[in-house]
Amino acid sequence: MEQQHEEQLKGESALAGVGKYLLHRAKPHLPPWLGVVGTGIAGEGAHLMWADSPWGAAGLTLASVALTGATWWAARGTSAQRRLHTAITVAAGSVWVTSAALSGPLSHPVIDLYAMGGPVVALSWNVRMVMRRNPDAVGESSDKGLLEKVGLARTKLGTPKVEANKVTVPYALPAGEATNEDMSKALPRVASALDVPTTAVRYRPDPESARKGELVIVPNDMLKEVIWYPGPSAPGGSIAEPLVIGVYDDGRELRLTLPQAIHLLVMGVTGSGKTEAALDVMAEVLTRCDVAVWLSDPKRGQDLGEAFGACDWVVTTQDGAATMIAAFEAVIPARQLWLGSHGYRSWEPAAARRQDDPDHTCRQDRTACGCPGMPYLIGWFEEAANTLRAVDDDAFTGIAQEARSAGASLVVSMQRASGYQISTDTRASLPSALCMGVDERDAGFALPSEVLDAGANPGAWGNKRPGYCYLVQAGVDEELWSTPSRTFRNNPVTLEWVTREFASVRMPVDDVTATAAASVAGQLYTDREGPTASPATEGGPQRAARTDNDMTPAEPLVDPEDEGIDPEAELPEATDAPMFGAPTGTDPDDPREAMEEILRHFESTGQMVIQTKDVMEHCDRIGRSRPWVAGELGRLGREGRLVPAGGHKYRIVPALTSA
Repeated sequence: MEQQHEEQLKGESALAGVGKYLLHRAKPHLPPWLGVVGTGIAGEGAHLMWADSPWGAAGLTLASVALTGATWWAARGTSAQRRLHTAITVAAGSVWVTSAALSGPLSHPVIDLYAMGGPVVALSWNVRMVMRRNPDAVGESSDKGLLEKVGLARTKLGTPKVEANKVTVPYALPAGEATNEDMSKALPRVASALDVPTTAVRYRPDPESARKGELVIVPNDMLKEVIWYPGPSAPGGSIAEPLVIGVYDDGRELRLTLPQAIHLLVMGVTGSGKTEAALDVMAEVLTRCDVAVWLSDPKRGQDLGEAFGACDWVVTTQDGAATMIAAFEAVIPARQLWLGSHGYRSWEPAAARRQDDPDHTCRQDRTACGCPGMPYLIGWFEEAANTLRAVDDDAFTGIAQEARSAGASLVVSMQRASGYQISTDTRASLPSALCMGVDERDAGFALPSEVLDAGANPGAWGNKRPGYCYLVQAGVDEELWSTPSRTFRNNPVTLEWVTREFASVRMPVDDVTATAAASVAGQLYTDREGPTASPATEGGPQRAARTDNDMTPAEPLVDPEDEGIDPEAELPEATDAPMFGAPTGTDPDDPREAMEEILRHFESTGQMVIQTKDVMEHCDRIGRSRPWVAGELGRLGREGRLVPAGGHKYRIVPALTSA
């Protein structure tokens, strides 16, 4: 309105002369006065034509009534005050024209009514115009009609802040009549009135007021355009620096800082883009210098296989995941002890470097100890619902509550973090969430209620908008929690590249963590492949299998160990001896020792989680029945050699294992 007024005033304002300047300033207020003059001319003309005609009088009367009614009907979409003011003005003018036509415009009291009533009507419209043009007003707004439609008629709007594809409007709800909760409920209706998606309208409540805040409207979906992963945001930097994994709908970078996030829940339905989000986060993590990753991947490398060679430890089975969880629990107190003894209240990037600072020494004399550093530890659990079903829905609770001070984070990825999949305590211990498209009923499992109230609606996406997400994390402005964002489009080739190119950047896991993990996982951990330069050629899933055309004449066709074997010789007679006999030195008459040998056999093969049926496969050579085996497993459990692993399973506790 103010801009339109100024445009009206520009005209010929550069012309000289006070008279023209005054006329120029008066132009916006002239239309009502011109209307009064026109009414007088119309009255004189009507008198000349119908002064002595009874039919003219009847026609003018009907015309006055019809014009007034039409005005009232046409103004139904305006405010009540404007509608009434317009109807009264038209009625007064039409009645005066009828009177002037019959009695003459110069007769009394017709001329008196014109002389007094005309200026009053014109001035009333001038006053209305002046009151409507108030650039400092925080009260009435031109959007009043919209607010009436959504049930917030008395809400006062402030001066909007207009940015590229974003409008921010301060509001104040009527005191004592409405709260910010009413604004939250009205957001879908506001979106409908503006004809935009529900995710395009959100609000930011004023933390110091129950009725004030800001409406944020983003009319165009700027996330429709796919943006490919541009490359590492901080190659060789610390894990404490933000990971750039996408963009918000206003163009700002989507930044995730894992040490601040503490633990991260990644949730979304199939097809919502969880995999690409994982590729983005993993690609960023593996380019940092002070982090080690433990990865549980039940999909056996289908999506993250190229990263196996960059991870300190990878498991692909449910039993392996159970062992990893137990090892994660074991390393927490060991890492806390190391950090505390070196003067760290929590992990920080300096903890990953050689401890040459006297302020961070474990020596009693407070001289620099020179101890190797301790990298940040990330436990990444893909398809965690499968793991929790096999272990315990409360398996992550202890870790989540204690790992922060140990410089460790959990990343838990699942489709639906409901109470049937994960315990309420565990979900409450995962303070950060990357929520992709979900079923509308499940949004509350990942996002806090205040974020949903502010307009976040991942249920509107489902799997129709892959990569669209909301990030809730400490350290990120709360206004961004309800702001839609989209992760980068990515490819597993990126993981292969960062695994190879940044192998020299990533530091190995520290001895403290390795020793504590080995004390629980035994050879499953100590015999792991560990980080390599390229998973595609040195372990992990073979995404590009060799073919016969890959072979060259220089490659030996016979294993050197088999060169002395005659392929034409007759095979020896088969015997009845079992293929896997009792270990050397085991006396079948000593069943307890035989049980211990069987446990050591499982350890040597990396099978740290067993159940009764696994041991029963060796019962024939032990010479004992199933009840006896079950009793022995109970005895070993009481002695601490076995611990329950859920689902009638036991985890082997290594007796003495070096890292």
